[in-house]
Amino acid sequence: MNSTNKFRKLVGISALAFAGLTAANAVNAANWRYAHEEYEGDVQDVYAYKFKEYIEENSDHSLQVFRFGELGESDDIMEQTQAGILNFVNQSPGFTGSLIPEAQIFFIPYLLPTDMGTVIDFFRESKAINEDFPKLYSEQGLELLKMYPEGEFVVTVDEPVTSPEEFQNKKIRVMTNPLLSETYSAFGATPTPLPWGEVYGALQTNMIQGQENPIFWIESGGLYEVSPNLVFTGHGWFTTAMMANQNFYNGLSDEDKKLVQDAADFAFEEIIEHIDGLADEALEKIVEKGDDVTVTRLNEEQIEAFRKRAPQVEEKFIEMTGDGGKKLLKQFKADLEAVKGE
Repeated sequence: MNSTNKFRKLVGISALAFAGLTAANAVNAANWRYAHEEYEGDVQDVYAYKFKEYIEENSDHSLQVFRFGELGESDDIMEQTQAGILNFVNQSPGFTGSLIPEAQIFFIPYLLPTDMGTVIDFFRESKAINEDFPKLYSEQGLELLKMYPEGEFVVTVDEPVTSPEEFQNKKIRVMTNPLLSETYSAFGATPTPLPWGEVYGALQTNMIQGQENPIFWIESGGLYEVSPNLVFTGHGWFTTAMMANQNFYNGLSDEDKKLVQDAADFAFEEIIEHIDGLADEALEKIVEKGDDVTVTRLNEEQIEAFRKRAPQVEEKFIEMTGDGGKKLLKQFKADLEAVKGE
């Protein structure tokens, strides 16, 4: 074999080796897709980017984040995750409730405490959260990676409300979640489910038209500016869940599974720091915007009038979820008692 042929052979072998190496890198370094149901700077967005930060700093993988509306509504991104088009999705139980009825447990009023420290301990240590819920999500082809709180519920209203009687004949927009509608019906209001993408426009339209009973929305953060009256009833925390397509997750190497789990834990710790004091900062900015803003925090006597109506929501939850929901609720309460007793 002459020197020219030897050179060509070596070049060919090198090219094949390079191609093989490139293919191996392509397999090992993936571009993952993650969608959530909030806007830039909102809690789910901050969590997503902390997750992305950990993944990209500790591996060759990249992560593409899609915010609300970029791939459709909440139902759309869940369907895309189940179909394997998306690798990860962050969705609140408010929307997942139609898929996993037991997830509606977070909308039973006065089940979760109002103290943030106790709430965080509960999410860290709860058997219901960390053992029971992953099984329920698994049945829907989802790998539950983390559940975390976003903030306390608040009601925006056209006038201060301090009792169930004052909620009578008030129209209120809620997420498309049956138990949430049951909660505000129990509180005396008239709830109407509305997809998240339509909320802001509907609120603005009703406020501009000066309707006697404008539409309300239950939110943990971003829509305070729509109405001048904010009412804290202490009845719960907005909760969300981050999950993966289960086939995708099961197909990962042990190393990448650990990477994903560690990233979810890292983002959880970061988001807990982020939400600490977030509501107070938001309220301060809102109050500064105008003299007509009022903030009403119900006292214990006022709260008790609402709390007395919670059992009927629990009954509705059990009716919706059967023995499985009843068992989950029992575990949920046991976990809460364990955390409070520490």
